[in-house]
This record gives sequence, structure tokens and C-alpha cells, in this order.
Amino acid sequence: MLADYHLHSKYSPDSNVDVDKYVEKALELGFDEICYTDHYDFDEPRFNSINFDKYFEDIKTLKEKFKNKINIKIGMEFGMQIHIIEKFKKIYNLYPFDFIILSCHSIDDLQLYNGEFQKGKTQKEFNERYYNEIYNIISVYKDYSVLGHLDLIRRYDKTYYSLEKTKPIITKILKQVIKDGKGIEVNTSCYRYNIPDLTPSLDIIDLYKELGGEIITIGSDSHDITHFGAKIKDVQKILIEHGYKYFYTFDKMTPKRHDLCVFDN
Repeated sequence: MLADYHLHSKYSPDSNVDVDKYVEKALELGFDEICYTDHYDFDEPRFNSINFDKYFEDIKTLKEKFKNKINIKIGMEFGMQIHIIEKFKKIYNLYPFDFIILSCHSIDDLQLYNGEFQKGKTQKEFNERYYNEIYNIISVYKDYSVLGHLDLIRRYDKTYYSLEKTKPIITKILKQVIKDGKGIEVNTSCYRYNIPDLTPSLDIIDLYKELGGEIITIGSDSHDITHFGAKIKDVQKILIEHGYKYFYTFDKMTPKRHDLCVFDN
């Protein structure tokens, strides 16, 4: 079973891939299921103007066209902040999502990717503030499936801040995720960003399992057709090596378990 559960199409402002191109690529590579997870971030104007009706209409058309060839799911990546949770609740209640990735791209309306959030803070301060924001969000917001790229802050931190320094708050996050019946994703964009580990790190993946976590999805975080499906077979093997037996897909927000596999190629 092969599934890519993190895809950005032309409905995300940072991608120009037509939705049908991902289906074509998935069939070419032998994938069984895909899930579109276009961006929705209220704090950034470019990312909060998606036409949801058209998004659902286009993907519904694809589902019907390819129903005997591949499973196609409709999701979204919510770029959450604690002070805008109510806005996400309204969107979630309006549409029949299969899957929601909860990610933290900004804090206090300051972006991580351009360093605005980190500016003027020590490494300790911005790392701990990042994880505390996630914990505060998931303590009150439950309409999601998995946490996206949990240690995203590391992508923008030139000197890796070790797990031991943030383990208490990450443990709290993972315990809350498990308690709520939610999961985490392995985001294979770590390979194209040349991060010397998985995202989240293997330390976090091991800790999640140690705490009793099981629900885990795998996604390429594709913004270009060339990113699709990248390293997903490799990640399935790595998860097996770290004691996992299953990965998950979702249907109408309900997790579905699949055996992990080691592929010949």
C-alpha cells in the first residue's frame, strides 16, 4: 500500500500544480491513495483566500473519474495559531473533510520561514515558544487528524536544538495527541531540504512509539509534481526498523490502518 498524504496543488498560493497532475503521477508510480492538503493560514492574506467550493468540486470530479483506479481524499493543512482557532472551527464545520493536518507556520502573526518569529529571541526561547504554541493549540482544538512536520522549527534553525532540551514539552504534546486519538505525520520534505534526519526527527518518532503512539501518516509535502511520492517507500522501511507495524490513511476524519511494507524498489 502506497499513499501520499501531504499534497499542495494550485489551490495553495505556493504551488501551481493542477489537481489532475497528481493523480496522473500517482498512477504512474503505482500509488493506491492520495490526499490533497492545500494550505489555509488565516494570518497570511495569500493563504486565506482559497475557493473551497471549487476545491471540493474539482476533487470530487477526480474522485468520480478515477474511482476504479485510485482512492482520492480531500484534506487541508491548517496553519494554526492560538488566537485564530475560532476561524478554523467555522471552516471545518462547513465542509466534509477527510483529513486535516494541523501545522504551526507562524506565532503571534510572525512567520517562521523568514525568521521574523525568531528575531530577537535566543535559540532556547524560540524553540520553547514554538512547542508551547502547539501544545496550547491542541489542548483546546480537536478537529484535526495529525500534527504536520512537528519539529518544523528545526528547518529554520541553523544549529539543531537537541531533543533533550525540549523533551518535556514535546512529551506533553505527544501525550495529548495520543489521548485525543490523533496522530503525527512523517514529512519527507526533509530530504529535499537536506535535513540530516526525518521530520519529525527519529528521536521524536521513537518517543511517540514509546508513549504508545500509533497513528502516523506519510506525506511528501509536495509543492511541485517532481516532489510527489518522494522517499515514501524509504520511510515505510525506516518506520519498520523503528518498531512500527502500521501507517494510516483517513476517510471522513476516521483513521484506517495499513501494514507497512519493505519495497523492492
